[in-house]
Amino acid sequence: MECMFGPVLWSWPSTCGFTEDLCQIGAGVSLPGIMAAKCGAEVILSDSSELPHCLEICRQSCQMNNLPQVHVVGLTWGHVSRDLLALPPQDIILASDVFFEPEDFEDILTTIYFLMQKNPKVQLWSTYQVRSADWSLEALLYKWDMKCVHIPLESFGADKEDIAESALPGRHTVEMLVISFAKDSL
Repeated sequence: MECMFGPVLWSWPSTCGFTEDLCQIGAGVSLPGIMAAKCGAEVILSDSSELPHCLEICRQSCQMNNLPQVHVVGLTWGHVSRDLLALPPQDIILASDVFFEPEDFEDILTTIYFLMQKNPKVQLWSTYQVRSADWSLEALLYKWDMKCVHIPLESFGADKEDIAESALPGRHTVEMLVISFAKDSL
C-alpha cells in the first residue's frame, strides 16, 4: 500500500508546503515518511514498540536515504507511553494500510485521538486495502467524534492497475481516506 502514497507525496510541496510536521504510524519500511522527508517535511517515523526489528528497519531506511534528521519512535496503538506523550503536535499523520485487522481499529483511532488533542487540526491520511465489505470505521469514528472523507484515487492518479511498477492495486479495492475531528468539536 505504501506505493499508493507516491502520487500524493510527489505533489507534497504544492499541497502542504515544505515544513509540515508529519508522523507516520505503523511505518513498516517507511516509504511514505521517507518521501515526505525528501520533500522537506519534518518527519517522525513510528512502528510498534513491541517490534524492535520494525523500528530498526525504519532507522535503516533513514540511513540509506541520508535522512539523519528523521526521528524513529516506538508507539504501540492504544498504549499511552512516554514516547507518545513526548511527541510534538503534528500537522499530518500518515498511515499506510494500518486498517487490516478489525480488532486493532479502535486502538489505532485511540492513538490518533490522543495526537489530535495536541493539534485539533491534524489530519490522518490513510490508504488501505478493503479486505471485507463488512468492516467499517463508522461507529468508531462517531464514538471518537471524528469524520472521514474518502479521496478518489483518480484525483491523484492512483486509479491504475499498477502503481510504481508494482502489482498494486491490481484487482484489489484500495481506498484513501482523510480522518479529522468532526466539525462540532473544533
